[in-house]
Amino acid sequence: MMTERLYFHSDELSMNTKVRLCTPDQDGNFEIILDATLFHPQGGGQASDTGTISGIKVNRVFQTGDVIVHLTTQPVDVGPAFIEVFPDARHLHTQLHSAGHLIGSYGEQAGFKAIKGHHWPGEARVVFESEGATSSLLAEDIEQQINAWIAADMPRHTSLEAGQRKIGFGNLPAHACGGTHVVSTGQIGKIKITKLKEKKGQLSVHYELG
Repeated sequence: MMTERLYFHSDELSMNTKVRLCTPDQDGNFEIILDATLFHPQGGGQASDTGTISGIKVNRVFQTGDVIVHLTTQPVDVGPAFIEVFPDARHLHTQLHSAGHLIGSYGEQAGFKAIKGHHWPGEARVVFESEGATSSLLAEDIEQQINAWIAADMPRHTSLEAGQRKIGFGNLPAHACGGTHVVSTGQIGKIKITKLKEKKGQLSVHYELG
């Protein structure tokens, strides 16, 4: 069994699909599996989408192998269904994730290696390996360049290389990513670098939307 992940190539937030399974779990919730979904699951540093399936609220979405599981507190009938992703939360997640990519690109240009991103609201950061870097990173320099890239409104581009989806903006290098992103950098709005923290050869760049 496999769920078709339409969020990989579509920015739509509603569609008709089909419920294949609705299974109660041990916590009193219901695990809903769809033929195809627009819901992004938690993972890759990004929080999960929320929304509705046939009017029933989806509280969390996660991935198990090739299957996307939508968690609800009420059962949903098997068969045709209309799904909607809540737009405000999705937009915030795409802004934060896209900003994280820009920060990653900036760090790599300075000789750092981006090894992890966490793009949750209130917790957003990009972690770099700092050992061997030939220069240092300053919060004001990062912020200035990222906001310049945002102001340039660089378009998103998506490619598929060796079966791997890659996301980039403008002429910046593309990186492997399964997350959702803004159509162009101007949709991110300004960002603020809130803290730089170095520990055990790693540098964490913390940020928020400004």
